[in-house]
Amino acid sequence: MNLKFLNFFDFILFFCVTALVTFGILFIYSSGINSDGMNVSSEYLKQIVWGGTGLLLMLSLSLIDYRRIARYAPILFIFACFVLLFTKFFGRYVNGARSWLGFGPFGIQPSEFCKIIFIVFLAWYLDRTKKTQNQLKRFIISLGIMFIPMGLILAQPDLGTALVYFPIFLFMAFIAGIPVRYILFVFLGGMFTIIFTVLPIWETKIAHGSFVFVRILTNRTLRLILIFASGSVGILAVLGMFFYRHNRYFYWITYFAAIFCGSLILSYFAGKVLKDYQVMRLIVFIDPYADRLGAGWNIIQSKTAIGSGSLLGRGYLQGTQSHYRFLPEQSTDFIFSILSEELGFVGCMAVFALYFLILLRTIFIIKNSTNTFGMLIATGILGMFAFHFMVNVGMVMGIMPITGIPLLFLSYGGSSLWMSMMSVGLLMSVSSRKFGF
Repeated sequence: MNLKFLNFFDFILFFCVTALVTFGILFIYSSGINSDGMNVSSEYLKQIVWGGTGLLLMLSLSLIDYRRIARYAPILFIFACFVLLFTKFFGRYVNGARSWLGFGPFGIQPSEFCKIIFIVFLAWYLDRTKKTQNQLKRFIISLGIMFIPMGLILAQPDLGTALVYFPIFLFMAFIAGIPVRYILFVFLGGMFTIIFTVLPIWETKIAHGSFVFVRILTNRTLRLILIFASGSVGILAVLGMFFYRHNRYFYWITYFAAIFCGSLILSYFAGKVLKDYQVMRLIVFIDPYADRLGAGWNIIQSKTAIGSGSLLGRGYLQGTQSHYRFLPEQSTDFIFSILSEELGFVGCMAVFALYFLILLRTIFIIKNSTNTFGMLIATGILGMFAFHFMVNVGMVMGIMPITGIPLLFLSYGGSSLWMSMMSVGLLMSVSSRKFGF
């Protein structure tokens, strides 16, 4: 039995994950060194414990037949939502969000583990309804499955973690065969909502001028008029579809009117819900020097650290940005900045190669899966891993807004590390079961 398991064991995933976790421990240790060369943090010791237990969780899940999890998917999803709701009211505040459960120095972040449960439950639903003829109904229900945990996490509020659910949904919906026009509806709606939310901030904080279209977004009466006008166009187009069934123009007019109207409404509420620090993150993403000693400090120092690494880096434990404490959250959100400064471009490429191998291996598993449920699980994990990597690396380089999304396998944190390693365990399970193991 053990020999058969080894024949199908995914050594590529195991090697890449182990290497990245090792990198993470090394640079979490480096982040704890001060300017006098003294270690002032025990975070690396905790990460070693979490990494070791995470490996056990990963191997345990790889031995479990993922298909057996399907029968428990609805129960797990309901339980996860209940825990998220409980956390909202009884969790502890950490970094401005009530998103943790635990006592004293020990705690877990339920929203991290909910990502895996969400992937499994959405995969179960999409697999169960793959032969349905009503794709619109399937799409709407899938969207509701996403919005439930996403809304509960936003209420904590934890915008960064909530955003991860969005690409997971898009990746899984596409592979599940939901029409592209429905997926684009969500994607374009999200993009226009972000644009309409950011424009007023850009006008007042960056441009320091007045623009006609932006004035519509900042004036409540004008916004209501625009919402009413676009909504009316959509309703008239729906009536047109009813009377002229074969005219596709009315369908597309309704489609884009709904996107525009919905984005205007959602951007209004987003502007009310966003906290001051989240608004400042958007501002410094556009122009870090708008508040260079405040919210823009993180990005400026991060880019300085990455730039100073040059080709080969300053050498392990020789970084200045981290040791002189110029980088806030340096063991979590900005761990890649430390790595870049100390190992340089060559070290970054080595880490990129490891992530690339994980993503490539996941795509291979998706392509070769003989079971739709397993294929969708692997697709959701692919969307989650790709989003975490692109957003975190883009964030420390200043080409993405600061969202508080960790770099999986490297950043300090037990919940994030366990979640990512359990996800790899599921990937291994899907990979080995295609051989009948």
